[in-house]
Amino acid sequence: MVDFLSRWRAGLSKTSKSAFGRLAGLLGATEIKQEIWDDLEALLIQADLGIETTADVITSLQRIVRDRGLTRADELSSALKAELRSRLMPAPALDWSARPSVILVVGVNGSGKTTTIAKLGKRFLDEGKSVLFGAADTFRAAAVDQLQVWGDRLKVEVVAGAPEGDPGAVAYNAVQAGVARKVDIILIDTAGRLHTRFNLMEELKKVYRVVGKAFAGAPHQVWMVLDATTGQNALQQARAFKDAVKVSGVILSKLDSSARGGMAFAIQHELGLPILYAGLGEHLDDLQPFDADAFVDGILGS
Repeated sequence: MVDFLSRWRAGLSKTSKSAFGRLAGLLGATEIKQEIWDDLEALLIQADLGIETTADVITSLQRIVRDRGLTRADELSSALKAELRSRLMPAPALDWSARPSVILVVGVNGSGKTTTIAKLGKRFLDEGKSVLFGAADTFRAAAVDQLQVWGDRLKVEVVAGAPEGDPGAVAYNAVQAGVARKVDIILIDTAGRLHTRFNLMEELKKVYRVVGKAFAGAPHQVWMVLDATTGQNALQQARAFKDAVKVSGVILSKLDSSARGGMAFAIQHELGLPILYAGLGEHLDDLQPFDADAFVDGILGS
């Protein structure tokens, strides 16, 4: 348990130190005055909770202060912790009854999709599941090579196609191969694309449809990898992908490299998407199932 909490605190140390680290000084043994609210609002925005989420948190805290008759700023600490915790929905229990279960992994260029797929593959293998990778990012040769390297390392079969070939065809072949080999989970890598490029988003929709033709009910999950270092910019990306291919969950990559961990609250407040995993380091074992309690403790340094 200690190792588990230590991993989260270490992974969230940049967020904790950059913004939330000033909480102790802010919420000292002073009266709760307007300046406290102004400073707390600025701190939460700086931590990348977003303006809308921050305003909502401040309003809730002010109501708690009135209802409980709090007068000292240090009494706000536990109320803030509880308020932040209440805004993180529990990760849903994942249904693996379909065999194979097909997971489409999407996101913009540079979000860490391919590496995250390798980390997911390692987790599933450790859980005793059989895995197959589909290299449907045909526009970036390095992505196929990278996934193949991970596949060789993990002893996972990789289904790929010709460079600049049809990503839908690769996805279709990967699903058919997974069905034939009776694997438990198929992870399909897709080309990183800007959410503002209409033609590329339309192509992603095609991949989604083709996977369904290859195996009824697929994809069973669509997971979006969001780079935590991009902060609020990730929200616009997530909205577009959610509309295009029914994103069912979010993986926060590079959380250990980010001072913007507060974006997790904005993702859930504004998009209603559960955060499934968090990248807390570069090693294969550093992708952790999202734990709301550990996350809040980590960013508050408690």
